[in-house]
Amino acid sequence: MSTTPASLPLFDPALLRPALADALRKLDPRVQWRNPVMFVVYVGSAFTTALAVARPDRFVAAIAAWLWFTVLFANLAEALAEGRSKAQAAALRRLKQTTWAKKLEGEPPRGTPRTALHWHPLESQSLRKGDLVLVEAGDVVPADGEVIDGIASVDESAITGESAPVIRESGGDFSAVTGGTRVLSDGIVVRVGVDPGETFVDRMIAMVEQAKRRRTPNEIALSLLLVALSLVFLGVVATLLPFSLFAVQAAGGGRPVELATLVALLVCLIPTTIAGLLSAIGVAGMSRLLQAKVIATSGRAVEAAGDVDVLLLDKTGTITLGNRQASAFLPAAGVAEAELADAAQLASLADETPEGRSIVVLAKQRFQLRERELGALGAQFVPFTAQTRMSGADLPAPGGGLRPLRKGAAEAIRRHVEALGGVFPPGLQASVDEVARRGSTPLVVADGRRVLGVVELKDIVKGGIRERFAELRRMGIQTVMVTGDNRLTAAAIAAEAGVDDFLAEATPEAKLALIRTHQAAGRLVAMTGDGTNDAPALAQADVAVAMNTGTQAAKEAGNMVDLDSNPTKLIEIVETGKQLLMTRGALTTFSIANDLAKYFAIVPAAFVATYPALGALNLMQLASPSSAILSAVIFNALVIVALIPLALRGVRYRAVGAAALLRRNLAIYGLGGVLVPFVGIKLIDLALVALGLA
Repeated sequence: MSTTPASLPLFDPALLRPALADALRKLDPRVQWRNPVMFVVYVGSAFTTALAVARPDRFVAAIAAWLWFTVLFANLAEALAEGRSKAQAAALRRLKQTTWAKKLEGEPPRGTPRTALHWHPLESQSLRKGDLVLVEAGDVVPADGEVIDGIASVDESAITGESAPVIRESGGDFSAVTGGTRVLSDGIVVRVGVDPGETFVDRMIAMVEQAKRRRTPNEIALSLLLVALSLVFLGVVATLLPFSLFAVQAAGGGRPVELATLVALLVCLIPTTIAGLLSAIGVAGMSRLLQAKVIATSGRAVEAAGDVDVLLLDKTGTITLGNRQASAFLPAAGVAEAELADAAQLASLADETPEGRSIVVLAKQRFQLRERELGALGAQFVPFTAQTRMSGADLPAPGGGLRPLRKGAAEAIRRHVEALGGVFPPGLQASVDEVARRGSTPLVVADGRRVLGVVELKDIVKGGIRERFAELRRMGIQTVMVTGDNRLTAAAIAAEAGVDDFLAEATPEAKLALIRTHQAAGRLVAMTGDGTNDAPALAQADVAVAMNTGTQAAKEAGNMVDLDSNPTKLIEIVETGKQLLMTRGALTTFSIANDLAKYFAIVPAAFVATYPALGALNLMQLASPSSAILSAVIFNALVIVALIPLALRGVRYRAVGAAALLRRNLAIYGLGGVLVPFVGIKLIDLALVALGLA
């Protein structure tokens, strides 16, 4: 089961019905006060409603009704965004279930047989940080923790949605287990790492619950700007009534502007569109990240991803495939390349590692050497060990005895052939060194006492990754490859991948120092990590994405967790953050721009009775002053509904620089914000005339 709900249409009844009810509940003034701009509309709605009740008037009543709709539509935008998050939270809650744990009595020595362990049953909610539990085949992991003994196959589909089981074992970077997952085979001893209510699933639920979402610094800054604009327009509108009264008195005739008209003018001029959609944009951004199976601890982390200047990317699994592939056969002097390929394939027939299979495939492709069965050849497979650093096969020799075929590290093969009375060819070391300088791994092949040559194993750079880095460069983001390889190897792979810089022979201290150097220069840094040794750098980075397969220390240090444990997801996270900022910027531009058209619609209509000369500004030729005012108010409400899909789905992401993005926003959303209201208000005016309401 996936953690994210099935994708539903934005206005699907399953989301729309509860969202409408929630939008009505949000009419509580204590809720409205949190959005100052919409609170002004809320107060104006209540004021015009009071005017309509005190002195019944169809025009004033219509103004009051559409002002309430404006508030309601803004609430609906936020409620729809929250509804998708609540659906995700509901899916996560279904993961939580009362399970029984096998709590151990004391800490047994490592390697103690499971049958000798003493445990007693305990509800998972009663476990505390530091407790030890036994989890055997078929058991559900009762809480987040770390494997301290044993190895097991674990089904994490309830968390990640991936059906393939993963291996969890003590020691290393794959020791973390998550509560709610299930052990499929063997058994492990787990040290509980959290107290009740602090599990990974609990934190996921807290993140997606709207009540837990806090506004980000950029969102707060934009809100302050919108409040400032609203105060300016409030001051302007407040002075219009005295001017109107003075003009009527001085002229000895005419009618002063009505209070309901002034309220309508204020609502149409303040930036209600972006104010009504601002919260929905933020919630939807976090929801999109969760749909990509990335859990962020806060909206700040998502937004910071959009402002990142430097990406620190691990080489293995991110920039390269991680599995070395055979790419060339380099024979020793006096040896044919086909002979080397044949021996290398025979030595690799039973080798199920990606490297071994790639040697078999390369020999088949280059020399049409068909795979042969070791059993049919009467051969015996020799597995790789850390002591010998070689693998291969022993084949029957034509004259009796065995023909040992070996492949392995150069020094290991040197010792092997010398032990058999052979000699390592002096010229072959140059080929070994050249392969290493290219960033590849040299694998030497020997047939008995003869060294046949070198197989080059290359860590293949992922297809399309160079183009992705070029896109990031156009966006002004610097990419830095981090690897434990030596500088020669790192430089070769960095050049092929197209990264801007690299850190070779990386240690935890070196990573931390690099991040601090960039931050001291005023840059925002993002990085990924999965091991305990990555925790210091993850804690220092502005956007820190920990792999779900990583250690508990890495997940606690990061501010995001990638459920898929895919290091390349960092690029997608940055794009999601950029999309959130682009959406907010685009809709802010549109909101401020469309005030211009509403000005030409409502100001002449509001004051034509006081200043008849203002009739010349009625550029849209609206039917009447009351129709003009009502059309502008209706458009102001409906445009929020029209923009809800854009706010929730986000503006289409484009890898362009800030200057190009600003020009695009001004051309599309700035110009569109000016033109669309002219068309919309005119169409509403024609509809009101046709219905006899003008």
